[in-house]
Amino acid sequence: MKINRTTERSIQIMQLIAKSGEGLEMDEICEKLSIPRTSCYDILVTLVHMGMLETIDGVKRIYKIGINAYRIGMSYTNNRNISEIIAPALKELSKELQKTCFFGVMEGNKIVYISKCEPENPIITTATIGTKNPVYNTSLGKAILSTMSEDKIRSIAKEIDFKPVTRFTLTDADALVKNIEISKARGFALDERELEEHMECVGVPIFDEKRECIGAISASSLYRKDEDYIALGEILKKRGLEISKSLGFMP
Repeated sequence: MKINRTTERSIQIMQLIAKSGEGLEMDEICEKLSIPRTSCYDILVTLVHMGMLETIDGVKRIYKIGINAYRIGMSYTNNRNISEIIAPALKELSKELQKTCFFGVMEGNKIVYISKCEPENPIITTATIGTKNPVYNTSLGKAILSTMSEDKIRSIAKEIDFKPVTRFTLTDADALVKNIEISKARGFALDERELEEHMECVGVPIFDEKRECIGAISASSLYRKDEDYIALGEILKKRGLEISKSLGFMP
């Protein structure tokens, strides 16, 4: 297969600029990609003309990703079913952590399980695709609530029948709000044996290209005293961000 050199360089330039975040000068692009200045200049001029890049003029001209490149990316995202993106990521996450992983969305004051992926030796959980659980005692629910204002959380809490499902379950709105504040601060939520006494779960919110929370992912396992759930939360937070970015989210 013959590769067109100019097209290849154009894509390499856009990938490099996209990774930079703040944009790059032409000299930096030439140096990093070993492209002759004349060739690089011609490509940059064309990409700017096509709206794939934009420039910021100062002491030296900075090249950044343009609006048309963004639109193409959004078109790709919009034409893919969310489950098509999340399901493979859940499978990888489940394999990496050796835990059962879920993707769920909020419906009223309940969580609906949309996707589920189990490791080779799965644990038995009551949650299956399509089933519902309360938001107040699940890591998925609390992860989604952590993206909301306190007023919104309290409004939802008014519709919740706080039942002590286990001896660890939160039983009132004030306790829930305090718990969600902690979740917001650390970037992930914990179900600390609140739904099933033998289970511990960690959840993080998932965002789309509009920076809106569309659901959450979680990792569940049998409770172990020696398990570092904070470290697990940090891993899940990174993977959640990767999934959000694949949906068009820009931090």
